[in-house]
Amino acid sequence: MQIRYALKEGFSGFQRAKFSMLAAIFTICISLLLISFFAILFFNANTVVNSLREKVEMEAFLSDQLSSDQTMQMKRTIEAIEGVREVRYISKDEAAKIFQTEFGEDVYKVLNFNPLPASFKIYLKDGYKTAAQAAIINDQVKASKGVDDVIYRKQLLEMLDREAVTLLWIMLGVGVFVLLSSIILVANTIRLAIYAKRKIIQTMKLIGATRGFIRTPFLLEGLLQGLFGGAIAAGMIFLVFNYMEHWLTVQLSEFVQVQPYYYAAIIAAGCVLGLLGSMISVRRFISGKVI
Repeated sequence: MQIRYALKEGFSGFQRAKFSMLAAIFTICISLLLISFFAILFFNANTVVNSLREKVEMEAFLSDQLSSDQTMQMKRTIEAIEGVREVRYISKDEAAKIFQTEFGEDVYKVLNFNPLPASFKIYLKDGYKTAAQAAIINDQVKASKGVDDVIYRKQLLEMLDREAVTLLWIMLGVGVFVLLSSIILVANTIRLAIYAKRKIIQTMKLIGATRGFIRTPFLLEGLLQGLFGGAIAAGMIFLVFNYMEHWLTVQLSEFVQVQPYYYAAIIAAGCVLGLLGSMISVRRFISGKVI
């Protein structure tokens, strides 16, 4: 009986207080849009940062005096350094081919000899692509006998550690602020809908209805409001990003993506937001503070 009553009362609000229900759904929808755009911006910005870190690699230039055995021994030594994922040997001839591919000039035709040194391409493990960790690995590789020089994108890593990480934390902080503001806004909006039923709540309390019996229909109502608000927000975001795909280049579209599961997360977040708003609002009325 209680379940049937809760379902009936939960859906009845959409008929008896249409304006309040629409206002609550609209508020949840707008709140989710703000939260979602901040979340999408945060995750995609993080993807860009990780993509830039992936491009960071070291190159150790080797002395021409090294024998083949010494070169292979050095390769094994560098591979044993903590944080090194892979080491690839680039011979002098291969370096000349890379030079020709990148600059369009055959080094043998220009200088009649190959001045390019052999080298090791050093790829780092995830978690070691930071300025501090890369500097430690750089010093260890440089200390190896037969290594003339080591280069890597030091300034890029320093910029990512200093600027990008700070920006991500700021975005995360703003997102949390928007989330808390949204919960308060939704709770106040739902409170207006519950306020219209304050006399009913008071009467039910007088005849001995339990708090759970009074609370359940309002919680179900908030859950439905959140479901509808989340579905509308997810649909709007889908349309916006689907439209943006036609205007972005292939390279940029890789960094502006919304995964399919994200839409389900928006709808679920709407349900949670509506439920939280109802819990906060109905608690004040049932406690007798506002009636």
